[in-house]
Amino acid sequence: MSTAETPTQHAALADHTTLRLGGPARRYTEATTAQALVDAVREADEAGEPVLLLGGGSNLVVADDGFEGTLLKVGNTGWTRDGDLVEVAAGQNWDGFVEGLVAEGVGGLECLSGIPGSVGATPIQNVGAYGCEVAESLVSVDLYDRADREIRTLSAEELGFGYRTSILKGTDAGVVLTVRFKVTEDGLSAPIRYAELARTLGVEIGDRVPAADAREAVLGLRRGKGMVLDADDHDTWSAGSFFTNPIIGEARLAKVLAGIVDVVGEDVRVPQYPAPGGTKLSAAWLIERAGFGKGHEGPGGRVSLSTKHTLALTNRGKASTADLLALAREVRDGVEARFGVSLHPEPLLINCSL
Repeated sequence: MSTAETPTQHAALADHTTLRLGGPARRYTEATTAQALVDAVREADEAGEPVLLLGGGSNLVVADDGFEGTLLKVGNTGWTRDGDLVEVAAGQNWDGFVEGLVAEGVGGLECLSGIPGSVGATPIQNVGAYGCEVAESLVSVDLYDRADREIRTLSAEELGFGYRTSILKGTDAGVVLTVRFKVTEDGLSAPIRYAELARTLGVEIGDRVPAADAREAVLGLRRGKGMVLDADDHDTWSAGSFFTNPIIGEARLAKVLAGIVDVVGEDVRVPQYPAPGGTKLSAAWLIERAGFGKGHEGPGGRVSLSTKHTLALTNRGKASTADLLALAREVRDGVEARFGVSLHPEPLLINCSL
C-alpha cells in the first residue's frame, strides 16, 4: 500500500468505533487522498486481502474476534464550494462540514447537525434526522468500482435512495471518494418539517429560519437524547439509533395495528407516519411499550439502553460486543413477541449477527 500510510499491525477496533467495542484488525492503515484510497483498495484486492473501510466508526458493530484483514481509514478531508454546489471529501467529519457551511451562511444541511461519522458514509444509508435526509440535497458521488476497477460518478437517482438505505448499503463493491451537495446561499435553513424541532424554534411546520438557529436547536435536542458524542457520557458510547423504524406494508397494516391496540388499549395513540412502501411505526415507542424502558440493562449491567433514548444501545464501560448483541436480541425478540413487529439493526455488523 505504497500511497497510504505505512500499515500498523493488530489495531484494536474498539479504539476506532463510537461504541468502543470490537476486537483486533490484522492491519491498520490510513489513506489521506482519494487516489491513495483507490490505490490501497486496489492493492488489497489484488492481494486477496479483506478490507474494512473506516470513516468515523459511528455505524459499526464489530465482533469481539475482530476483523481478519486490513482496517483502512478513509482520511481524505476538505471541501470546496462553487455557488450552491459543494464538493466534499469522503473522509471529512460530517458535523465539522455542516458547522463550516453554517458559518459561511450556507443552509440546507443544518437539520443533520451533530450526526457523528464521515461524509462518505452518509449516502450509503441515506442518513436522516429531524425531517431531513441526505437524499434531498445530494447531487452525486464519485466512487471506486471494485469490480471494474474504475472511478465512476453516480447521480442521486442512480443511488436508489430509500429509508436509511441506498444501492451502496450492504455491499462493499463501491468505495465512496467524493460527495456533492446542493445547498442554499441565503443563510436560511431548509423548511422545518419535524414537529419537535418546530416547537423548539417557535415556528410552524414549513417555515425557514436562520440556518445557525436551526443547527443550535438540533444540537440541543440531540444532546438531550445522548446523541452528540461526549467521552464523559456513556449514553453516547453507542452507534446512534440501533434499530430502524419499521415500515409496515398496507396489506398488513390493519392487522398489525389491531394487534398493537389489543396490547396497549384503544385509548393509546399509536405513532404512525406515511412512508414509501407503507406506514412507518416508531421503533422507540414499540420498544418502550414492550417493557424496555430507558436504562434497561443487558448482561451484568455492562450494556444498557441509553438513559436518555431507548433506541440507543450503549456500552457502560466494560462491555463486549457479545454483551451488546445479547441486549439487542432481547429487545428485538421482546418487541416481536409482544407486537408481531420485526425490528432490524441500522449499524453495519462486522463478523457478527443478530
